[in-house]
Amino acid sequence: MPLKLQYQAETNVPIEVEGLLPTTVRGKSLAEIEKLPVFHGKGQEPLAELFKVSGDPGDGRLEFEGDLSGVHWIGARLSEGSIHVAGSAGRHLGSEMSGGEIHVEGNAGDWAGAEMHGGLIQVRGRAGHLVGAAYRGSPRGMTRGAIMIGGDAGDEVGRSMRRGLIAVGGSSGDYPAVNMIAGSVFVFGRCGARPAAGMHRGTLALFGEHPPRLLPTFKLAGPCQPQFLRIFLLALRKRGFAVAEPLLDASYLLYHGDLVEVGRGEILVRAA
Repeated sequence: MPLKLQYQAETNVPIEVEGLLPTTVRGKSLAEIEKLPVFHGKGQEPLAELFKVSGDPGDGRLEFEGDLSGVHWIGARLSEGSIHVAGSAGRHLGSEMSGGEIHVEGNAGDWAGAEMHGGLIQVRGRAGHLVGAAYRGSPRGMTRGAIMIGGDAGDEVGRSMRRGLIAVGGSSGDYPAVNMIAGSVFVFGRCGARPAAGMHRGTLALFGEHPPRLLPTFKLAGPCQPQFLRIFLLALRKRGFAVAEPLLDASYLLYHGDLVEVGRGEILVRAA
């Protein structure tokens, strides 16, 4: 039986649960866990003041229940085990995590998977800005792992990412894959302006029916049917991500760029 944390606070003040992980509660009694400090605004309160705690802390799985859109840093620096959110989550979900899995049934705020180094994040709903991105002033974003967003995502998805995969089932905002160093970003719906601006290497795949206008610093190489794309799509489908059958054997237009940088990146646009 997992450790269950049922959100019961009624507050508009942000709550931060950074450090509340399967590894940090393992070996503790429920009474000890209830006394763990969490930030509530500028101050700290015992966990039991905000959550009803039950279950087994040795299970390796944490389950959050309720609308946690105002609860931030869930799963930050997760290294093993799993976290499930039966609701929505706040900002910095899975930030800098290196292993394990995080599953969110609702939506997630900004900075989901920021600078993650491994593991899996799956959000059934939508996500905010800067998914898998580098924090301001940092040279690189996510370096390994996978992020799957079932709905829409905001601006700057995959900003400065180094490795890994980000899949957005809905539409993305502006600047997806901006300053990408390497890795892959898939957008299945509409894509915002200036995709892959400043890209060094990596892949941005656009599956939507209405692709955006690309920057003039991307050069058309021609049509293709990349086999690696089919492998990635089948792997996403195996994880429960919605992938339409026609995408598996579709043709794509390949563009190289960004030529103002290294120019070894690529944008794959589904051919009409």
